[in-house]
This record gives sequence, structure tokens and C-alpha cells, in this order.
Amino acid sequence: MDAHVREIVTENIAPLTTADHAGGIAAADYVAGRIQFLNFGFADEAERRPITSDTLFNVASVRKLFEATLVSLGVLRGELRLDDPVNKYVTELHGDYIRRVTLGQLVTHTSGLLLPTDHPPWPNASYSLAEFIDMLNAWTPHAGEEPGKQRIYTHAGYVLLQLALERRYGIPIGQLVESRILTPLGMHSTLIPERGQDNRAIMPPELLQRTVQGYSDQGMPIGPPGNQQSYFDFSGTGQMFSTARDLVTFMAACIDGNVADPQLREALRVTQREAFHFDKEFGQAMAWENVDLGEAVIVDKPGGLNNASAYVGLVPAKRIGLLLLANRGELSPHEIARYHILPALARQ
Repeated sequence: MDAHVREIVTENIAPLTTADHAGGIAAADYVAGRIQFLNFGFADEAERRPITSDTLFNVASVRKLFEATLVSLGVLRGELRLDDPVNKYVTELHGDYIRRVTLGQLVTHTSGLLLPTDHPPWPNASYSLAEFIDMLNAWTPHAGEEPGKQRIYTHAGYVLLQLALERRYGIPIGQLVESRILTPLGMHSTLIPERGQDNRAIMPPELLQRTVQGYSDQGMPIGPPGNQQSYFDFSGTGQMFSTARDLVTFMAACIDGNVADPQLREALRVTQREAFHFDKEFGQAMAWENVDLGEAVIVDKPGGLNNASAYVGLVPAKRIGLLLLANRGELSPHEIARYHILPALARQ
């Protein structure tokens, strides 16, 4: 079985990591309680440094799964409510629309928020916290859009969610994620570092040495290893870094609930439940997307930047999971994972 799973993953991933393609991919599969790691290509082409299961990647929007887990855990512990208006915690918010937005709507992308930082044409400037608050207070939706009535994917909504969590607990988001999720799961190579002035993650030298060089879809290096990107110029708004070895631990916990803390175990389950159904195939959960392909129901989360691509996908009914981390932008790993690899694994 292990060999057949490896064959399915390899035949789909190896063509993306030939000598004609810069960078590489760290993959991990979880099938019926068994983990396999598969690594392709280079963490740094110039150094010919190969990718391993302990190589650090920028995981882009896969980070959102961790904020969603914090929200779910906070609700289970009675520390906050999904119907709490966000301005209960971010008290500077008083605009006609934003004051009606709730934590539950932010975490399920149903707030209706869509700021310039969420879609092209991308702004050239970054925004301070005060400027972000001003944008939110002034924001008005398109005609007919209301909080909770539609699904609109929004990065800015999760930046606001991060801010609300920090205000609620009085703790920076990186420390919240570490103390409430990473440490209980035994994930020791995952972090949300601060950004230096060169937009490089501030992390211990031994971790920085394990970090990939990111490449564009055309194979050009973008930034140094540890490059972080954000349109927001305040603490905690960069990306998370992690390894395949760490993230497969998170993925396994989401599938099989092998977590000592019963509230964290339940929180991971709750995040996967569909909250908003928006077409025949797709539903939105807390950060996760629910995809009904008929032959398999997939719960997944893709992420991507111009120099990084990431994917975590689950088939909970079959106890199957797949993780892909790439140091190349615009790879769209969800296309091959969601529609090819996971259905093939589910058929076995």
C-alpha cells in the first residue's frame, strides 16, 4: 500500500520538479495512520541544496488554518463567540458596515470585506495599523452585499481576525499560535516570525539555514531565503514558516484527532465543518474549503505567493491527507492535489 501511494504521488509531482523547473516540492501523505515523506528538487538552486522533510517553507495562506483553530478553540473554551462583533475587540472600528461584521463571518470569509490588498491591481504601498483601521471604517460593499450573506475570500479579513485575537488575549499572534496549537501538537519548527527591514524573517540562524530560496513561476529568485511579504506594516502580518514534518503532524491531528487536549481535538474538527455553501461543488468552513467531487469529499486549503505555493488536503472519511510545500510561485498545487492525487488515493 505504501509503495502504491508513493507511486501515485510521485507520478503527479515529479513532472513539476524537473531540471526545467526552479525549486522543488516537499510532499507528505497520511493514509490510514501511516506517514510517508517524498521530496523533489532543490531548496536553493545556486547551492544545489536539496529539499528535505525538515526544510522550512513559507506556507502562505495555509497560516489561516491556525487562526481558524484559535477561534474554534476560543469558542469551545467560552472565551469568545462567533457572533461577537469584531469591534468588541478592535474598538476603533465604527464604520457603518464594519461594525456589523462578526468574528464568525471573518473566519468563514463571509464578512463581505474586499480591500485593495485582496485582489489585483495590487497597491504599491503598505498600510500602517492606523491606515488599515481607516480603510475598514470607510469601506462600503458592492450593492446587495451584506455581512454573512456571501462568500468572498479576503486576506484583509484574516489580518483583522488576527488583530481581534491579539486584542482579546493580550498576546501577539505568534505566541498565541505557539502556546495553544504548536506546543500541544509537538510542532517545533513552525513559527510566525517578525519581518526585518529587508522583508526577511527574523529567526534563529539555525532555522534560517534550513529556509528555502523562493522562485517565481519563471524560475527567477524572489527575495532572499526567509522572504516575507505583506501589505500591512505592523506586527504579526507576515507569513508562517513550517516544514513538511511539522505540518503533517497538524494534518494527522485534523484527520484522526490524535491530540491529548480534548478541546483542541474538537476545535480541529469544528474548523472543517461547512458553514456556507456557495455552489454545487464548494462550501466554506473555517479557513478550510469543502469540495464535493462525488467520488470523494475533500477538505482542503491552498495557499500561494509569487515565490511560494502550499496545499493541505484531507479526505476525512477515508483517513487520507496530502501536504505539498513548494518554493515556486503560481504553482496552483490544489489543481493537481484536489482533482488528481486525492481522488486517486481515495479510490484505493
